[in-house]
Amino acid sequence: MSYIKVQNLAVSYSKQIVLGNLNFEAKKSEFVSVVGKSGCGKTTFLNALAGLIPFKGEVYFSGTVGMVFQNNSVFPWMTVKNNIRFGLENLSLEETNQLVSASLHLAEINDRKDKYPCELSGGQIQRVALARTLAHDSDVLLMDEPYGALDADTRDKMQAWLLDIWSLTEKTVIFVTHNIEEAIFLADRIITLKNGGIDKEFTVDFGRPRNEDIKFLPKFNELKKEIHDSL
Repeated sequence: MSYIKVQNLAVSYSKQIVLGNLNFEAKKSEFVSVVGKSGCGKTTFLNALAGLIPFKGEVYFSGTVGMVFQNNSVFPWMTVKNNIRFGLENLSLEETNQLVSASLHLAEINDRKDKYPCELSGGQIQRVALARTLAHDSDVLLMDEPYGALDADTRDKMQAWLLDIWSLTEKTVIFVTHNIEEAIFLADRIITLKNGGIDKEFTVDFGRPRNEDIKFLPKFNELKKEIHDSL
């Protein structure tokens, strides 16, 4: 049974069709990467899944949805722990403290809990953004190019860290990226967006857990070229 099911999804702006009659499914705990050229509708696709923009068609989730945005969206006037605490007001103080503590531990930033975003590195800020989403224990994580602004070394470390988090939490993840290598390293499956819809689908059959070594395998680079050529 599909954990996410999208039927005939369509989004248009000022009579310009961005997405048209798009169909998509994802299974529970599946990690799906979405790639495509700039302007192909990747962010629009995520925003529609999250219900942040008007759309036509049907979007079905078996569970709750959390989103990690492109620009990290942390509040600069709040400490790390208060950023994570944000949005948990309906819980008791004890429950909130437990969730915040667990999320800080999971994101490996407990030693930064009293710091402000301006005192953190780019990778640490992205950990705060994801930790806040994890505190809400959403079943599905939508991630919109969260590592796009990071340097190559930090990006590699954050990719490995995300896979560790994913293996522990078993969330269903839809991950948008421009970086084909990143898409392959992270995902079970890759879809490419083109001309307002899903153009192709690629299965990533490298085993798990994964490490950086697979990025140097001929099979990895063959898949990378195949996806690149399809765009």
